[in-house]
Amino acid sequence: MARTIGFVGLGNMGGPMAANLVKAGHSVRGFDLAPASLDAARDAGIAVAASALEAVEGADAVVTMLPAGRHVIDVWTQLAGALPAGTLLIDSSTIDVESARKAHALANARGCLSVDAPVSGGTGGARAGTLTFMAGGSGDAFAAAEPLLKVMGKNVFHCGEAGAGQAAKICNNMILGISMIGVCEAFALGEKLGLSHEALYDVASVSSGQCWSLTTYCPVPGPVPTSPANTGYKPGFAAALMLKDLRLAQAAAIAAGASTPLGAEAAQIYGLFDGLGHGGEDFSAIIHMLRGQGQGQQ
Repeated sequence: MARTIGFVGLGNMGGPMAANLVKAGHSVRGFDLAPASLDAARDAGIAVAASALEAVEGADAVVTMLPAGRHVIDVWTQLAGALPAGTLLIDSSTIDVESARKAHALANARGCLSVDAPVSGGTGGARAGTLTFMAGGSGDAFAAAEPLLKVMGKNVFHCGEAGAGQAAKICNNMILGISMIGVCEAFALGEKLGLSHEALYDVASVSSGQCWSLTTYCPVPGPVPTSPANTGYKPGFAAALMLKDLRLAQAAAIAAGASTPLGAEAAQIYGLFDGLGHGGEDFSAIIHMLRGQGQGQQ
């Protein structure tokens, strides 16, 4: 069934996601603060609005994809007074669990269904419609959101009640950040020991060292042709975004009283990498710092 959707946040992720909704036959009106994002959205067949409020006018579903929790709260606060009861709100931003729960409360006070549904899969997944969605919210809200999420993604999981999607996302990305550092350290050590990249990859990819950071996102050129290492570490998933997620995980760990020493160390390492000016590179480029090398060296 075709729906009328307001989409707020049409950047590198939100723009392609909204475009896939249009391709599926939905009517989408979007808004973004960046003129270039609005131009790209218009080219993709998305109706462009002059404000977030205009974007959601007449919509029966709203999707937001924004940088941080404060932006989500600001936008949802604006929209809450304008949306009729029963409207479905989906937030696909990666934000802190507390802000996600506050957003749910805003929606619930208005009588709206709400889902926090952060994504994994990067810009390539957004364009291809193969994202993984981790959703939190009531069963009714998830049932309403699932058909739209399946247009934009390949894997859609209901992880629990309000905030559970964000919890799953930050736990997953903490694993990812830690594992990428481990894979990079192994390649850096292998180089020092005279081991070729291919030899290490061939062994580890079918042995106990196998992981996504190795077999899908190998941080050295050659073994995995589609990894960012083959294109000068152009993201992909930027190191600054990995740092954001690791810091969200640490904030959640502190709030929950959980011990995450490797997560804390990964956040420190990516914080140093970002501080050295490499936040715009793919997060796998951390191998340069672990080698003691500068930007662009391999």
